[in-house]
Amino acid sequence: MTPGLAMIMSLAACGSEQASSGSGKTSPTASGTTSVSPATGAGDGDKITVNVKASAQAPAKTWTLSCGPAGGDHPKAGQACASLAKVKEPFKAPPKDQMCTKIYGGPEVATVKGTWAGKPVDAKFTRTDGCELSRWNKLSPLFGDVPKVR
Repeated sequence: MTPGLAMIMSLAACGSEQASSGSGKTSPTASGTTSVSPATGAGDGDKITVNVKASAQAPAKTWTLSCGPAGGDHPKAGQACASLAKVKEPFKAPPKDQMCTKIYGGPEVATVKGTWAGKPVDAKFTRTDGCELSRWNKLSPLFGDVPKVR
């Protein structure tokens, strides 16, 4: 196969696959949107409180969230639940000995407390290095719009 043909074939495949982590089921709703029901994740009685600050000293925005079905006062509960369903262990901190790039993403801080998948949750998220920034980005709908520092 020529290099040009190989490139065209690979471009043709772009966007044709649906992303699926295998951790949840999707189903169309009457409005044409897709809802996500976690196969492993939120269970009955699971509820978390999300606290997001523009910086450590800034006032917090606080939401509650439950999934299965999505509820609470989170402004984008469905999207937040979908992001949680895609991540195997959404509240697990990076290992202490993990090497992380020194990429600073901002002063934002978030805490998540409550119960998820029947287990207690008490997690802190920051954007201070590459590992923490990656963690934040995987669950970004959970944190809503990043509050402005100014």
